[in-house]
Amino acid sequence: MTIRNFEDLPLCPEVMKGIEELGFTELFPIQAQAIIPLLDGKDVIGQAQTGTGKTAAFGIPMVERIDPNNKKVQGLVLAPTRELAIQVATRISRFSKYTKLKVLPVYGGESINKQIRALQRGVHIVVGTPGRTIDHLKRGTLNLSSTHIVVLDEADRMLDMGFIDDINFILSRVPKQRQLSLFSATMDKSVMAMCQRYMKDPEEVLVSKDEIALEQLNQYYMVVNSRNKLDYLLKMLNSYNVEKAIIFCNTRRGTDWLARKLRQHKYSAEPLHAGFTQAQRERVTRGFREGKFDFLVATDVAARGLDIQGITH
Repeated sequence: MTIRNFEDLPLCPEVMKGIEELGFTELFPIQAQAIIPLLDGKDVIGQAQTGTGKTAAFGIPMVERIDPNNKKVQGLVLAPTRELAIQVATRISRFSKYTKLKVLPVYGGESINKQIRALQRGVHIVVGTPGRTIDHLKRGTLNLSSTHIVVLDEADRMLDMGFIDDINFILSRVPKQRQLSLFSATMDKSVMAMCQRYMKDPEEVLVSKDEIALEQLNQYYMVVNSRNKLDYLLKMLNSYNVEKAIIFCNTRRGTDWLARKLRQHKYSAEPLHAGFTQAQRERVTRGFREGKFDFLVATDVAARGLDIQGITH
């Protein structure tokens, strides 16, 4: 029998209270197929893109299976970017709101001493980028000897960014008796090679393309000459009641140029790309979230993992 609703899952009252407070009722496909195997302690390979509910798919079973009375790090999530690490940690904190679990994001661009103090006080779940996670391991400020649940989030992106050696190093510090789950938008040879190396009889949750596409989004495309892109974009913004949008560009230079052009045409816009410092990135994303400007012009990597309410396009 397929489980369709969160209330049908075998979860403790504290976790269910957090889920209900978030307004979650029906399961997305990735959740319906992945949560039970993860609750059972199985390794899982999940195909899912950002926005399909995958954080709940791995975060809820992790929260359910961790002992709040043990102050050691029991769960580890690796994410490719600082923004995604912060986003995932925030979501897991919401699921675990009533469980007494402590969740800590660790990433570069923030004071490592602040993270060290939090680790010393006791943390149950660490959500980190590979680089900063290794930094803590080498300093001895992060101990993974009690970690029995590991998640590789957006594994294809981490491999594309050259983190394979970092992932191998981190996994070497985790006990062999562990649960490993991997979530990826694509399943290429490098991702499957990692699964074969580290996983034990994994459950495969390969969501079809139709299910991966968000049902609440209408998707359109327009073929235009590159020289006319700006003109068509301005017409679209005027014609389709675009109130708050993320506009993607391929390059850093392109994001800066387009944001400047939009401002010249009286649109409130800011760029976001990997050339920004962490403080600059947080200032821009906070401003967009708080409605200080309406259009975020971003590269794909920079905008990955953002959770912004009220976006119309």
